[in-house]
Amino acid sequence: MTKSEVRCVTLAKARLDDSCLIWDIGAGTGSISIEAALASVKGKVYAIEREAEAVELIQKNSELFGTNNVTVVRGTAPEALSGLPAPDRVFIGGSGGNLREIMERVFPKLARGGRIVINAVVLETFIEAVETVQEYGFTGVDITQVSVTKTADVGRVHMFKSHNPVFIISGEKP
Repeated sequence: MTKSEVRCVTLAKARLDDSCLIWDIGAGTGSISIEAALASVKGKVYAIEREAEAVELIQKNSELFGTNNVTVVRGTAPEALSGLPAPDRVFIGGSGGNLREIMERVFPKLARGGRIVINAVVLETFIEAVETVQEYGFTGVDITQVSVTKTADVGRVHMFKSHNPVFIISGEKP
């Protein structure tokens, strides 16, 4: 699950309004999908996820948080994107190594002025994401690295425990 602090920055980079049509590719547990749906209450979120267990979790979380504007699409991107309505915003949290192929499907459908936000936890995905948004001519490209450290109880004392840093790459379609 995307840590709450990373979710906050990721959602802020998308600049959601109350009626966005959103694709969340590699939705995982659906934490981004659910929060995006709560922020874009008149909009629609398509949570694309390939893992059956994660799909069930997204559906349960959507019910739990009352987000009836989330549709879960089980499948692997980019194939699972076929037939979806054109998005205003796209989150890519997991690409399964298909980032360039996913972008080939996303870019033509993304609305002019639409935003893309890619989260990367490994160096190779980070490099590929930066190269890809530059190749497609996204404007206002922003790269943010978020490191979260939280306290953990260790007996009578508290120790800081670091989580993996996340790179957040965002931009706007010209």
